[in-house]
Amino acid sequence: MILNMKKLPEIMPEYTITKLDKEAFSVKWEELMGWFIVPKLGEKLNWAIYDFPKRNRTEYDEMQVIGKAEIHGIEGVEITAKQYAPMDCNKTDNEKKAERTFIAQLTDTHCRFLAESHISGGVKKCYTFLDGDEFIPNWGFGENNCGNEVNLSAKGDIIRNGSEITAADKPFLLDVVGRYEVKIGGKVYDTICVMDIETYDSGVVSEQYLDKNGRTILWRRFNRNDWAKDRYKKNWTEILPENERITVNGEVYVHWYDCITDYIL
Repeated sequence: MILNMKKLPEIMPEYTITKLDKEAFSVKWEELMGWFIVPKLGEKLNWAIYDFPKRNRTEYDEMQVIGKAEIHGIEGVEITAKQYAPMDCNKTDNEKKAERTFIAQLTDTHCRFLAESHISGGVKKCYTFLDGDEFIPNWGFGENNCGNEVNLSAKGDIIRNGSEITAADKPFLLDVVGRYEVKIGGKVYDTICVMDIETYDSGVVSEQYLDKNGRTILWRRFNRNDWAKDRYKKNWTEILPENERITVNGEVYVHWYDCITDYIL
């Protein structure tokens, strides 16, 4: 157990999210999608997952950019990720700690993964953006793995009215859906909400609240009611009956867990 793990609380802080009657601002979002760190030299970040409704901390991640790296002729940076008490889908050889290395690239327009490696079965396994289905479903985003857009503004692909969301039928669906005040841990943030509709996993939707610096204040995951039913044997309205629900194109999605980073501490 390392000392700075104490920085993030064991219980998710109370928070409120309030829709503002103001235009959503545009923002430069340079974070690595799903991992919250900006892939620039000198950057480091800790973040954690909190299950609901108990609000208890589960997985805890430490991220650090350790230097420049080049793969297949493309230059980026190397990032180490240490995952403590990793979720089942993130586990490697060590049940209590998973260690990964990423190579990521940030440009003026996009941010993307170029490679990922970890040890499994005592073997170091490496995957790059040229490995097709071995890489893209987990780490790829955008046409030809161009990555997620850095310069975000509302496009109208996703429309939100309270808990009801209408989304266009198109791949890589991510859009700004409004401006919100987020109060968390005794602090108040002016944010935009970015929604991601099933970009990585069919049946998964996320809300990501970004401040004017393009940094994540709060990230929330929702599962379609029948997501992974073969594994869990029940619908999510049965598994988590007290949790918040939203609808996307008429389908019910149930809130599962949240993420926060030490940026807000």
